[in-house]
Amino acid sequence: MKKTITKVIRVDDETKKLMNNFYQDMKREKTPPYAIFQADTGDTIVTLYQSGKAMFQGVSADIESSMWESIKKDKSDIDYFIDTPKKEIKKEEEISIPINISSVGSDEVGTGDYYGPIVVTASYVNKDNIPFLEELGVKDSKKLSDEQILKIVPKIIKKIPYKTIMLSNKEYNDNYGKDMNMNKIKAVLHNKVLTEMTTNNTYDYIVVDQFEPEKSYYNHLSEVTSPLKGITFITKAEDKCLSVAVSSLISRYIFIKEMDKLGDKYGIFLPKGANYYVEDVGIKLVQKYGEKVLYNIAKLNFSNTDRILKEVRK
Repeated sequence: MKKTITKVIRVDDETKKLMNNFYQDMKREKTPPYAIFQADTGDTIVTLYQSGKAMFQGVSADIESSMWESIKKDKSDIDYFIDTPKKEIKKEEEISIPINISSVGSDEVGTGDYYGPIVVTASYVNKDNIPFLEELGVKDSKKLSDEQILKIVPKIIKKIPYKTIMLSNKEYNDNYGKDMNMNKIKAVLHNKVLTEMTTNNTYDYIVVDQFEPEKSYYNHLSEVTSPLKGITFITKAEDKCLSVAVSSLISRYIFIKEMDKLGDKYGIFLPKGANYYVEDVGIKLVQKYGEKVLYNIAKLNFSNTDRILKEVRK
């Protein structure tokens, strides 16, 4: 099976015009933020950004980019990346739980986003609340638009008990290091919200949307006094447990609100994710506020930081 290659080069204004004309008939209707266009050649997705970065993603990215690469005088701005699939957690068997139960479940958002906080939520769903949630159409937050989430969640939080912890980017950057990686941060925060939600509620299951094996999860909590036990770890749990789905929605709701606040504070739209268009925004932020701004608004350990600073310091 061929690997998907991501290749990024910088092109001048003349080449941007040539590319814009060349891919005219292959352009997609929707264009990513800060992009001039995005085109689909069949084997490769081509995205040309206003900054002059051209990104080629696909099994033929190297071939597709080579014709534009050949007209570049300066080859120093060519970056090569190999996209690797996410690690799947190995399971001996698929875990399932009954549907008509009372449960406490947790989920998080923001861990894969360069900008914005990490938000972890645990919710308690009594089985008597299941019809209410099903009528609202509660699903995994990843399957709902931001507009749908902003409409649904205010109704949920009026009826469903929950606990949320939000870790700002400053707090994340203060704590991240040799003894504190992303999964340890997630494990500690999940343990806190779950412990609170199980204290005074009667439940059949405690469910976590599994992000790594159970043993590793508890290894991260070795310094925690009496970590919560009896957890059922399930991959894609938001599709199988309503309390996890609710937690996913609430976390996403809070994340959206916080991203809007940050965008208003710094006077710029902050894109989600960690793709190349977040770097165009980062360059603008650093140019306006200085390099220290990233400490308060971004996750510094992401590789995007090095590329932003490299670009600004040229």
